Amino acid sequence: METSFSRRGSGNSRTIPSADVDFLNCGDTSSQDDDIDGFGDLAALPVEVCERRPTCSRCKRPQKVCLCPFLPVHPLEVSTCLYIVQHPAEESRVLRTVPVLAACLPPGKCKVLVGRRFHENRNPELAAVCRDSRTLILYPGPEAQNLEDLVQNTEAQDGSAGAHNVIIIDGTWSQAKDMFLRNTLLHLPKQVQLSRALSSQYVIRTQPTNICLSTLECAAVTLSILERNDYIQEVLLKPLNALCSFQLQHGAQVHHSKEHLLRNGMYDKPMPTNKRKIKRIEKLITDKNICPR
Repeated sequence: METSFSRRGSGNSRTIPSADVDFLNCGDTSSQDDDIDGFGDLAALPVEVCERRPTCSRCKRPQKVCLCPFLPVHPLEVSTCLYIVQHPAEESRVLRTVPVLAACLPPGKCKVLVGRRFHENRNPELAAVCRDSRTLILYPGPEAQNLEDLVQNTEAQDGSAGAHNVIIIDGTWSQAKDMFLRNTLLHLPKQVQLSRALSSQYVIRTQPTNICLSTLECAAVTLSILERNDYIQEVLLKPLNALCSFQLQHGAQVHHSKEHLLRNGMYDKPMPTNKRKIKRIEKLITDKNICPR
């Protein structure tokens, strides 16, 4: 007796004697039984369930390292509404700044939308916000206007800057760039950038350049400009400084920016061979004002 086998996707088949088929299918049954018994023994072992540490309902940090003592007693009163468009990978990060930001603001003033792709049909709220003339998106680039200049010009024309919606992309710089380029909705609002020469205080996470800021820092500076109140920036950065201080006291290391490491000969990773990446690194070394685009 012979058995016919066909290769998927082709019209050809070849015939194998049934004895060979039995040989391929059977093998050593005793060894298979031993393997099954071994898996059964493993399955019978008791499973230790790891209980998650109790989490603070306000700052979303473990209760032992709660940041609530460093948060404002009452949420900051602001007219600006923040929309944080967050890459899914940020949800699993331990040291996130967005929950701390949300804890400092009134309910409804910091809305978080998680995803890589956003469409008008599936995200009608974001679509409506993007089409609102009062909406700004914070993303640096050649088309972006300095936020402080925009506020000053608006006040000069109308006498008041008015309330705004601000969209901030939360993710690594490469993730943020990908999300901005691939989501046409994010191209509708007026694009703005921060012109203040600030160095990030989020020293427990590596930034591409010295002037790159965390999401919390971006929001703090943006709100202080739009609300015309520098106290807001001071209040929002207080829990961030406390977070970094605690981590450094318990073994974390200060992370210098990639720009700092390159300029001081401290970059210990293999240099790229891709021409575009090489050009990018050269800019990091020579251009003092460069920021990832």
